[in-house]
Amino acid sequence: MRLRPPSQAPVVELVDVYGQPIALGTGKPVLLSFFRDAACPFCNMRIFELTWRYEGFAKHGLDVVAVFASTPEEVRRFVMKRPRPFRVAAEPARLAYETYGVESSFAGKLKAIVFRFGTLLRGMRLVGLAGLKTNNVMPADFLIDDKGHIVEAYYGRDAGDRIPFERVESFLAGRAVGSGLRAGAG
Repeated sequence: MRLRPPSQAPVVELVDVYGQPIALGTGKPVLLSFFRDAACPFCNMRIFELTWRYEGFAKHGLDVVAVFASTPEEVRRFVMKRPRPFRVAAEPARLAYETYGVESSFAGKLKAIVFRFGTLLRGMRLVGLAGLKTNNVMPADFLIDDKGHIVEAYYGRDAGDRIPFERVESFLAGRAVGSGLRAGAG
């Protein structure tokens, strides 16, 4: 079941790739992003974009947590190749995905391949042919305020559909980010 703001962010147990627990709702705003797996071309492109923008987000106090539906070994290999300035977690059991209402869709995966072909190709340059063997998890992003409340829940309509960075920037600027629940930008 999809989460709707304003609601308390569910407590989930996450551990980063270095074995450190990740606590949400501890006085710092968070962008919690759920990804497919470490070999996903669309995910790799988004991680690249998050890395590029992270310094600006961090200056505004935003914490970024990226969660992958991959094994810890796969995610550690991914992070070791390209270290990230934010926390990255592996969650192969997908319990946090279930708690946050993250869905799977083979049709959504195909839609992204067809309509986001350029992004797919750019991402494939990062991950190689392994990018063709990814799971069907759809992306989801949650903006959580410093009190642990979900301000926005963004459920992607396809494998490459993520919360627009303009909405994250609006959240950081304290402006209204819209209706809250967003089911992708069609």
